Amino acid sequence: MAKLSLKARQKPSLAKRLRSRTGKNMKKILLGFAMIASLFMATGSSFVQAAAADLEINTPAITAIKNSMQARHPQILPHYNSGAVGLTKDGLIAVRDATAVPLKDRGGINSLVSAENADRNKLYKEIATANGHPEWEGEVRQTFAGRWVDKAQSGWWYQGASGWVKK
Repeated sequence: MAKLSLKARQKPSLAKRLRSRTGKNMKKILLGFAMIASLFMATGSSFVQAAAADLEINTPAITAIKNSMQARHPQILPHYNSGAVGLTKDGLIAVRDATAVPLKDRGGINSLVSAENADRNKLYKEIATANGHPEWEGEVRQTFAGRWVDKAQSGWWYQGASGWVKK
């Protein structure tokens, strides 16, 4: 009988080993679910909504806005290249360094920036509305802000978390 007791102490029963493994696995599974749930809670429902938005949607209004922006782009391009104009973190553009623009042209650049920003604001609103969710305008804006920076040429400026950054 002493041998049986010693053997029992050395090796836990099969049931005990299964309970121990199941408990550890269950803890891992629950931790995984908790992490996923916290990600959704941190990003909010807007993450799911923005993922569902069709950013390539096209309506006559969107086409008109895009055409207006494309017609203006050749006038703004030299100012992106010189660093006078940069991309803001909210999906707009701004005069970043007015001294890079000759004094006689500064009024013109301000008008270009103003017209571009008006079109960008309209574009974000129209895309959200065309998707049937005007409340998505903020998420559409943030998505485009990232796209503008991704598409920016080397040497252009954009607003990062800590200020202006040269790409």
